[in-house]
Amino acid sequence: MIRHIENTEIDYDKWDQCIKESFNGNVYAMSWYLDLVFSGWSALVDDDYNRVMPLPISQKWGIRYMYQPFFVQQLGVFSKTVLNPSVVSEFVDAIPEKVKVARYNFNVFNRFEKGKFKVKPNVNYELDLIGDYRKLHSGYNTNQKRNIKKAVKNNFVFTKGISPGDIIDLFRNNRGVDVQHWGDAQYITLQRLMYSAIHKGKGVAYGLYNDKNELYAAAFFMLYNKKMIFMFSGTSSHARNTGAMSYLIDQVIQTNSSSGWIMDFEGSNNENLARFYKGFGAKKTYYYTLEINRLSLITKLLFSIYRFVFSKEK
Repeated sequence: MIRHIENTEIDYDKWDQCIKESFNGNVYAMSWYLDLVFSGWSALVDDDYNRVMPLPISQKWGIRYMYQPFFVQQLGVFSKTVLNPSVVSEFVDAIPEKVKVARYNFNVFNRFEKGKFKVKPNVNYELDLIGDYRKLHSGYNTNQKRNIKKAVKNNFVFTKGISPGDIIDLFRNNRGVDVQHWGDAQYITLQRLMYSAIHKGKGVAYGLYNDKNELYAAAFFMLYNKKMIFMFSGTSSHARNTGAMSYLIDQVIQTNSSSGWIMDFEGSNNENLARFYKGFGAKKTYYYTLEINRLSLITKLLFSIYRFVFSKEK
């Protein structure tokens, strides 16, 4: 029987054990990760934590809604046994009626019964690192190989274990200037996530420095269940024409080749980013966003206005 329980009722030990034993467990669903991205998350639990589903439920203007937290790509149903669409449907049907609006990402292993719910597909790219570096490199496209050759001429130094704060500063001072929906709260959460992951042995940071010891490109990877999730990155304004990010990813691939791990690029629906990730020989996968709207027409309008104003305030 699936039941909805509040955060204070969740047995964290049983929860984390379920995620660890789930065939589709991921780092986003671990209790420490959820606590950092969404304090007070609740959950749907089946039997004695054999299947679970985290619920990030918020409330504004008396309306309860559920939206994907920052820095969380995929949640959904996690199970110790194989899932089928009917089981996923049971969990969706168990989402409390008090939740009037939802946009929630299920994980790549969750599939839906055709036509039962409103869902939309999202693109992800993954690269299997089971082969040796020569084999993996042969799968790169011409553009990536060209970028890497360009970067080699710059004599970059590839380094493991750089500071998460340095990666965030690199991003904020460059591309982050144009990212209006991120504020101090998001960067603080991100930094806490990265430091917590490193402390738990679940994260690693890499960087590229030039001959003047200036950081040109950096990336942070979450490590869990034989997956390296490309969670966050930054490049300097001088790195655009140097092939620095291509070379950084190439070096990470080389370092972890023949490991049997999977590099998860964490997207993207953005065509340019998708093309960039595909250039390393990564394969396309899909995960789905569930959309629910149980509001009246007038309330829908008011809630849309709120979302618009709130997004501008961020």
